[in-house]
This record gives sequence, structure tokens and C-alpha cells, in this order.
Amino acid sequence: MADIALREQMISVPERATAIAKGGARDLRFRILTLAAALIVLGIFAGVIISLVIGAMPAINAFGLPFIWTDKWNAVTEKFGALPAIFGTLVTSFLAMFIAVPVGIGIAIFLTEICPRFLRRPIGIAVELLAAVPSIIYGIWGLFVFAPWFQEHVQIWVVDTFADVPILQDIFAGPPYGIGIFTAALILSIMVLPYISAVTRDVFETVPSMLKEAAYGLGCTTWEVMWRVVLPFARAGVVGGAMLALGRALGETMAVTFVIGNAHHLPNSLFAPGTTISATIANEFTEALGDLYAPSLIYMGLLLFAITFIVLASAQLMLRALERRAGT
Repeated sequence: MADIALREQMISVPERATAIAKGGARDLRFRILTLAAALIVLGIFAGVIISLVIGAMPAINAFGLPFIWTDKWNAVTEKFGALPAIFGTLVTSFLAMFIAVPVGIGIAIFLTEICPRFLRRPIGIAVELLAAVPSIIYGIWGLFVFAPWFQEHVQIWVVDTFADVPILQDIFAGPPYGIGIFTAALILSIMVLPYISAVTRDVFETVPSMLKEAAYGLGCTTWEVMWRVVLPFARAGVVGGAMLALGRALGETMAVTFVIGNAHHLPNSLFAPGTTISATIANEFTEALGDLYAPSLIYMGLLLFAITFIVLASAQLMLRALERRAGT
């Protein structure tokens, strides 16, 4: 019996070594494949930057950094500046986030804590379906349905209400066109809402039930549980979802192009027409003739790329700071 056991061990040792060698080879191939995928992403990233820089080089040489804070846009004299488009991009995006983040977090709280169980799935699917609607549909709806209604029922009332209020009378001033910076921000807020609510809801569902039950056992209300337990636990995910939506808002093109008014000047109020970087490129790229017209549009695309990169990098730094604070 001892000889048989020894013989089995002698046979199993080479087989075991072969299995270990095969597993190591699979791990090596897996590492190579994942490294190649990461390098491909970096290569695409670098290729986009290089192509934008090359295409924008005539405008960079002609206008330099003052292109960023110049507000002139004249295709005839080939005098271009990106300040109105940059201003419109930032204002519409941050206004959209200001509106969509509280609403999205509220939807997530309702779906995870308050909504009856039989309604959670239908309401969640309905909210997430907003992300499946093409942006051009939002633009058509915003131009032909929402903008006239907003002009007649909201803008006139807001202008009259704040007519004698300092500061607000300037922010909400001007003739009620229906289209403009604020209308574009409202459309954007609807478009990014499903990203915020879906990510926030998924993050809220990862909070251990024990924490919430302990808080309820201590006599906390639903508001206190969400504010003092759930949100601190899930704040990194909530911020990540908001930054994902902000990146989506910064680059939106067609919906904003329909409703922002496409005016190349700094708006004097939120109800005035304006423009964004993506809307300007979409409207004028096919008609960009001359030595500096098309390069100027590409230069604006390079600036949009830089703005988006800075925003997302700042979000990553913020998330790391939140994680370190949570760890301490």
C-alpha cells in the first residue's frame, strides 16, 4: 500500500507542475492582453490630442492664447475668439448640474427608501429610458414644444417678478425669446438626469442594511438616515456619477444647438441667446472656408477636450480626497 501511495505521489508531481506552468502561461497572456487594451486607450487618447493640435496649429500660431478670452467672431475678416463659446459651455453645463444633481439624488432616495416595491422597477426603467432618447429628439422637442411653452408661461413671469430686484433683474433680463442659455441648461439637465439617478441608486443599494437599520433603531428619521448614514457612505459614488453627467453635458451638441440661439456674443442674461463650443463647431464646420476658419473651429475642439479633461481629472482628485477623508 505504501508503494502504491508513493507511486501516485510521484505521478501527481509532474502533473501538478504542468498544471501550474499552464496556469502561469494563462496569467501571462491575460496580463499582456489587459496591458495591450490599456495601451490602445492611451494611444487613441494621444492620437486625438496630436490630430487636434496639428489641425489647430494655424489658428494657434495666428491667435495664440488670447483666442481663449477674445469675444470676436467674424468669418469675413477672419478674426476669431472662443470666449462666448467657452462661457456658454461652462454656464449651461454647470446650470444643468445645479438642477439635475438634487433631482437625481432625490429620485435615487425615493426609489431605494420610499417608493413601494412594486413601483420601483417601472419608475426606475422610465427614468433610465431618458438616456436612450437621441439628443436630436431632445433638440426638436425643446425647440418646437418646450421653448414656446417656457417663453409664454415662465420667462414672462420671471422677468416681471424680478424687474425691481437688484442683481436678479440683470440675471433674468431681456426679451423672452424662449430659446437661450437657460433653456439649453434645462434641456441638458433632463438629458443628464438618468446618469445621475441610475448611478446614485446603484451606489445607495450597496450601503449595508445593518447601518441603516441601526440608525432607524436609534430613532432616526428617513431624512437623518439618508443625510447622516447613506450619503456619507456613498459620497464617492455620488460624486463620480455627477462628474460622469457633467462630462456628458460639456460635450452635448445637437440638443443645445437647437435651443441655445447660436449667438456669438457674451449673453447679458440667462435668458439671452448664446452658443457653446460644440454648437459652434456643428453649425459652422461645413462652411469653414479660408485659412483660419476651420483651424479656429478645431482649436475650439481642442479647448473643449482640455476643459473636459480638466473637469474629469479634478473629479478623480476629489474622489481620492473623499476616500482618504473617509479612511481617516
